[in-house]
Amino acid sequence: MLLRHAKSSWDDPGLPDHARPLNARGRRAAAAIAQAMQELRLSPDIVLVSSARRTLQTLEALTPFEDGALIEPMDALYLAPWARLLEAIQAVPETARSLLVLAHNPGLHELALALAGAGAQAGTHAGAAGRPSRDLQRLTEGYPTGALAEFTIASSWRQLEPGGGRLVRFLAPRDLLPAELPA
Repeated sequence: MLLRHAKSSWDDPGLPDHARPLNARGRRAAAAIAQAMQELRLSPDIVLVSSARRTLQTLEALTPFEDGALIEPMDALYLAPWARLLEAIQAVPETARSLLVLAHNPGLHELALALAGAGAQAGTHAGAAGRPSRDLQRLTEGYPTGALAEFTIASSWRQLEPGGGRLVRFLAPRDLLPAELPA
């Protein structure tokens, strides 16, 4: 599972990027994703999370996980490119059945596209009747804050490579929350 942190606050322009918290919309989105994960019974064995405040606050909304989870905050995931995110996944112990990576764009979006393979990059992965799946098409168009991509993989973590994942679902907070009212 790949989760982009929820919407963060820009209220304090003097605050370093790493220290930006979630805003009210982000807290609502994180709670909605947490509820969806519970309903779908998505509970990771291991969580790799960027050390940024907004990713840690997003994680707080998701916890506790049903079966508990080993949570590993990692400075190396802060604004990491997709190849570094993939290296972190490849280092996960083989005993882990499921993994959640909570990080940032553009690296997370690029990783999701890489896992889905070259067809995703071109929007040509076929779903039913040879058409791109709706979720895959949405994934190629962007990876909004608070969005969750769930993949299945056939290889071990260590052997995971681009094209090694199949997108199961792509959820964005706007799928789960009522439309925001204009200010």
